[in-house]
Amino acid sequence: MKLFIVAGEHSGDSLGAELMRELVELAQEPVRFEGIGGPRMQAQGLASLFEMQELSLMGLTEILPRLFSIRARIAQTTDAILRAAPDALITIDSPEFCLRVARRARAASPGLRTIHYVAPSVWAWRPGRAARMARSIDHVLTLLPFEPPYMQAAGMSSDFVGHPVAAAAQADAAAAQRFRARHAIAPDAPLVLALPGSRRGEISRHAGEFGRTLHLLHARRPDLRVVVPTVRGLRAEVAARCADWPGAPVILDPDNADEPDEKAAAFAAADAALAASGTVSLELAAAGVPMVVAYSLNRLNWELGRRLIHLDTVTLVNLVSETRAVPEHLGPHECRAERMAPTLERVLCDPGERARQRAAMQLTLQRLGQGQEAPGRRAARSVLAHLGRRLARSSD
Repeated sequence: MKLFIVAGEHSGDSLGAELMRELVELAQEPVRFEGIGGPRMQAQGLASLFEMQELSLMGLTEILPRLFSIRARIAQTTDAILRAAPDALITIDSPEFCLRVARRARAASPGLRTIHYVAPSVWAWRPGRAARMARSIDHVLTLLPFEPPYMQAAGMSSDFVGHPVAAAAQADAAAAQRFRARHAIAPDAPLVLALPGSRRGEISRHAGEFGRTLHLLHARRPDLRVVVPTVRGLRAEVAARCADWPGAPVILDPDNADEPDEKAAAFAAADAALAASGTVSLELAAAGVPMVVAYSLNRLNWELGRRLIHLDTVTLVNLVSETRAVPEHLGPHECRAERMAPTLERVLCDPGERARQRAAMQLTLQRLGQGQEAPGRRAARSVLAHLGRRLARSSD
């Protein structure tokens, strides 16, 4: 069986790698892969058509300057799919790129089977996207339990396969203590995680206000310490933007082979977090870290987005738990230090606030599949079932 698999950012690379590994284990036939992916998918044997990081863009102001190169990559990827003639095309997240590729490939090869992993947020904005998506996608694997009905109503088959954060191993109290000792952080010092984003654009937009927020908090809590996790390829940029932050920031290196579980240990050691909106809110929930979620765009993108979003919250913990336990500061008017600092201090210090968040986090993880079969394996079962392929006997 030959599969062409496309991921456009680091979270998709993780999903793709687990899916590839489980497909190889579960399929009752050899599985070959072609496509686009990052280091994790490459470790599973994928020779990426080009560097996946070229696709990690968000918002009009990031996409427009590179529109011609993106179009060229869409054409290049489509041509590669048609040459490969795979049994199925599997696209992962990054809908701006992946769904355009699927649409062009399906138009050129109407019999091509197509599967998309991670449903676009049609429940939040632009619900008509599901109907348009159904013209080129057959089957959708969702991370959130309430998403399949939206996909099915548009004419696609869909399975909820669970969210990987619900299956991720968490660091224990001993690892947290070692982390504090390793970085000379006192056991009783308040420790805040600052997560301004995983893309260059997000980091540039958020680093200034995040830093000012921490300065305001540090003035009230001089013993405050700060830890800043980073993603591959962006540590130097994050370190430069955080150079004037208070709390002697510890900038984590995701490529530090000597401490491969450093990020998990930092999460276990943290007392609170200030985080850009995104999947990281679920990672914090899994580690039990109370948080403040913030997000800002330039005014043009913000005004466009504000008119399209149909929800009063964007934080996944709030959505999945059906609460509003996690406070948010969204948009250029709210994502400001003088507004965020009092909220962050309350999350850090108020026992009732912390208890409400942790209750919502536990409910979220339960609904995302914690304690059930791993999402990568559920996703592989769904793919094979959709393609009518038999499972290996050892997996029954």
